[in-house]
Amino acid sequence: MKMNEFFSDLWRRFSKAVIVEDRWLLYLEGLGNTLLIALMAAVLGITIGVVLAMINYINKKTGKLRVATKISNFYITLVRGTPVVLQLMILYFVVFSFWDNGIMIGAITFGLNSGAYVAEIARSGFESVDDGQMEAGRAMGLSTWQTMRTIIIPQAVRNCLPPLFNEFIMLVKETAIVGYVGIYDLGKIPGLIQSRTFDYLFPLLIAAVLYLIVVLGLTKILHVLENRMAKSDRNRGGVANGK
Repeated sequence: MKMNEFFSDLWRRFSKAVIVEDRWLLYLEGLGNTLLIALMAAVLGITIGVVLAMINYINKKTGKLRVATKISNFYITLVRGTPVVLQLMILYFVVFSFWDNGIMIGAITFGLNSGAYVAEIARSGFESVDDGQMEAGRAMGLSTWQTMRTIIIPQAVRNCLPPLFNEFIMLVKETAIVGYVGIYDLGKIPGLIQSRTFDYLFPLLIAAVLYLIVVLGLTKILHVLENRMAKSDRNRGGVANGK
């Protein structure tokens, strides 16, 4: 009898957290906002990071863009040296205090933050390209930008894909802090539901399971991508060796 009462109580608590008032829709809304923020932040972060890495790479190879390189390094140091939650609060409560769009502010915050980390990823990708590639492009009559666009960037992007995808996975988890400023992402929904049910158990468990499913799915995609790239490398090596 006690066991039946235990499971009956669990079902009641689960029902209140998910079924009553269609609260399962709140989890889906939160998950959608989380993925939207992470995706927009990834696009912005990759754009910023690649530009910063290109500035440093061109300066290293040609001696140009010294001022831009100093600005780039200052940005990277500033962003990497301060907590992202503090950056979020500054942008939300100060810089964009006039703007009533928390999702966009969250995406911009994480995009600016991610850009500093992507810059390091992209820098390693550029540096993995053979040093003679830039000289070869210039010897062919290409400008610095043409050489970057047609020779350097395609090779660097290929080398950067796995760590860039891993950065997106990290963004999905890190965006949970947007709840600090009242944005209803997946990390904020358990608190909202608890305020109505006075029970944290299932709201937290369900949010954790949804995060886990998304992360495991993205990790699986990353492994497939890495395996295909490794297979491509082996095939190219075989061709180069005349096999």
